[in-house]
Amino acid sequence: MTVEKTNPQLDPGLYSIDGESLAFFKSETGLQDDEELKNHILSVQARAYAVTPYPCIRSFNFTRLKISKMPAYEQLLQLGRERGGALLLDIGCCFGNDARKAAADGFPAKQIVASDLQRELWDLGHVLFRSTPESFPATFVAGNALDPAFLSPLAGGPEPPAAVDLSAISTLNDLRGKVSAIWATSLFHLFSETNQRQLAHALRCLLSPRSGSVIFGSHIAMPEKGVFTGKVLGKEVTMFCHDPESWRELWGIEGPVFSSDSVKLDTVLRKMRSGDGEEVRILVWSITRL
Repeated sequence: MTVEKTNPQLDPGLYSIDGESLAFFKSETGLQDDEELKNHILSVQARAYAVTPYPCIRSFNFTRLKISKMPAYEQLLQLGRERGGALLLDIGCCFGNDARKAAADGFPAKQIVASDLQRELWDLGHVLFRSTPESFPATFVAGNALDPAFLSPLAGGPEPPAAVDLSAISTLNDLRGKVSAIWATSLFHLFSETNQRQLAHALRCLLSPRSGSVIFGSHIAMPEKGVFTGKVLGKEVTMFCHDPESWRELWGIEGPVFSSDSVKLDTVLRKMRSGDGEEVRILVWSITRL
C-alpha cells in the first residue's frame, strides 16, 4: 500500500466511541468520567501520531473494538477455556486493544503474544490503558512480518517442542505450529498481492495443526479484486484489495495455503463507515482447521 506523504493534522472533532468500547475503556483505565477519559485518549493519540502518523490513529480507529464483533470470537474464547496452553497471536497489534479485550473476556493474558513493526505503540498501549507488563502480562515481539528471518512462509524444519517459553522468543518463527488462534485485522490490505500471499503462507506455518485452530480478521476489500485508489481514514491511498472469491482462492485453491479439504473458510463482505464518514467495504473472515 502507498499513502500520500503529507500527514493531516489531528482533529479532536473526529473523536467518537461506541457504547461497548466506552465501557471497555472505562473498565481498563479506571477513568469513569467521559471528559477525563476523552482527554486521556487525546493525549496518548498525540504521542502515538508523533511516532507513527497512521491514518487509524488520527481517525480514532484504535478506540473501536473489532475482535469481539467477529463471528469467530466465541471460538477464540472457547479455545482459551478448553485447550490447555492455547496461544493467541495478535499480529499488527498497534496498542493491543483487541488482545486486551480477549483477556478481559477470559483468554489467559499470559498466553497472548502480540506483534507489530516497532515497540513504541505497544508501550504506549500501557500508557493508554494505564497498565504495566505485570498487570497485563502478554508477550510482545517486534519485527517485520515480511522478513523471513522473523516470520518465514516456508514449511518444514524441525518440530517445535511441546511447549514454548514465551519469555525466550525473539521472532514469530519460534511459534511455528504452536499458535491456536491468530488475529490479523487491518493488516493484509497494507501489502501487495504477492506479499499478501507470502503473509498467508507464513501465518499458516504458525497455526497449530489441531482441529479448531483458527486464523481470523478483517480488512478493506472490494466487490471485485483489484487496486483501490482513494481516500481511507482521511488519507489518499493506493492498495491491492481482494474480493470474497479471490480471498477464498488465496487460502484454499490457488497456491494453495491450505488444501481445500483441511479447513473451513468463512467470509462476509460488509459496508461500513470509517471514522471520517467514508463508506468502505470490509471483508470479515475466518479459517478454521478441520
